[in-house]
Amino acid sequence: MSRGDEKSQRMQGTSSAYPAPVRELIERLARLPGIGSRSAERLAFHILKSAPDEALALAQAIRSVKEHVRHCKVCFNLSDSDVCAVCADPRRDRSTVLVVEQPKDLIALEQTGMYRGLYHVLMGRLSALDGVEPGDLTIGGLIGRVKRSSESTDEGRVKIEEIVLGLNPTLEGDGTALYLAQELGALGVRVSRLARGVPTGSSLEFASKAVLADAIQGRQNM
Repeated sequence: MSRGDEKSQRMQGTSSAYPAPVRELIERLARLPGIGSRSAERLAFHILKSAPDEALALAQAIRSVKEHVRHCKVCFNLSDSDVCAVCADPRRDRSTVLVVEQPKDLIALEQTGMYRGLYHVLMGRLSALDGVEPGDLTIGGLIGRVKRSSESTDEGRVKIEEIVLGLNPTLEGDGTALYLAQELGALGVRVSRLARGVPTGSSLEFASKAVLADAIQGRQNM
C-alpha cells in the first residue's frame, strides 16, 4: 500500500464522524505541502473556533490572491498589476538585471537592501531528469529584454550592461547558469554570478541576509 493510500485511509477513519463541510475542509488542508492529517484537523478546528469575520477574511485573502496576483509582464515577478513594484520604481538601476529561479529568491535578495537593479525570474531551472527545457522557462523573455534594450532608440530606455546570475548553487542551477552565460555572452552583455558566499547545495530563500549581501557584493564574471 502506498503512502498516499495510507494517508487517505487515515483521513477517512479520523474524519468519518465529522459533518461533510468539516471533512472537506480537513481534506483540502491536508493537500497543502507539509500538512499531515493531524495538522489539517488542528487547522480546521482553529478555523471553526475563530470569529466569523476572521475566518471569512482568510477565505477572501485566498480568493484575492487567485483572482488578482499575476506575473509581471517584464520580469515575471509576482504582482497585482501588469508591472511589479520593482520594475515600476524609477530609482532602480536599469542597466543591471539579476536573474533568479523563483519569486521567493527575489524577495530574499530584496530583504538584504544591497541590490538596486532590476530582476528577471526564470520560473524554474533547466533539468534534463525532470524534462525542463529552455522553452519551459522565461529565458526567451530575458534574451528579448537584452535585445530590446540595445536595439531600441526610445528616449529614456537604458541599455542592459550586466546580467547577474543569482541561481541556486545546485547541479541544475549551475547548468542553467552555464547555458545562460553562453546565450547572453553572444549578445555582448556582461555576465556575472553571485559569489560563492552562498553554500553549494543550498537555496537562496534559506540563506541569511549577511550571506546574500556578501554574495551580491562579491559577484564574479562567468
